[in-house]
Amino acid sequence: MRRTVDDARRWMARGTDLVLSATAGWDEAELSAPSGLPGWTRKHLVAHLAANADALGNLVHWAATGERTPMYSSPEQRAADIEAGARRSASELTTWLRESAERLATAMADLDEQQWRTEVLTAQGRTVPATEVPWMRTREVYVHAVDLDAGIGFADLPADFLTALADDVVGKRGAKPDVAVVLTATDAGERWRLPGTGTPVEVGGSLADVTAYLTGRPHTVTATDGSPAPQLAAWL
Repeated sequence: MRRTVDDARRWMARGTDLVLSATAGWDEAELSAPSGLPGWTRKHLVAHLAANADALGNLVHWAATGERTPMYSSPEQRAADIEAGARRSASELTTWLRESAERLATAMADLDEQQWRTEVLTAQGRTVPATEVPWMRTREVYVHAVDLDAGIGFADLPADFLTALADDVVGKRGAKPDVAVVLTATDAGERWRLPGTGTPVEVGGSLADVTAYLTGRPHTVTATDGSPAPQLAAWL
């Protein structure tokens, strides 16, 4: 694993600043515009990011107190919170985004070494130490900064974060693809393999494009013979 909790907290802070800067001053029309995620406006995306900070705050509370506090009471509650948030005014929504991020960062700063080792449960049902929470938030803020469709691309994100994200996605995808894929980041000298059946398909592109491909975002990755890269299963 090529990341530490300090790396994740540093990336989390920078990614949060990127999202807050991108959305600062957006009015109703700008926030109501489509995001880069099908079916979601920017309001949906901002509401998701704000609700996610509060949900991860539940895990930090769990670590701090030992009181079992899941991220969400149910998948339905998560979806309802996003829909309700998307109906808020622009000023209410951006305030929620900023304040929820501040609450999360403050709560994390108060954890001691033992509390960071507390095991908590992710929304996907994985048991992880609380040290994973900053990384979980980092993925959200950086990837969704791109999804805001505000002129931010994967090439604007830190290369060390992109490498760590590619490692993480490859590890979670496991053997889901029907076809084995070998990915090469041509500008970074990094390679990953997605297991599958048959002869592996070699694909390549910049580190930014490879990471976009792995996360299901628009990309220009192609196979070495110039054909389109194989379609991948959902990431999360």
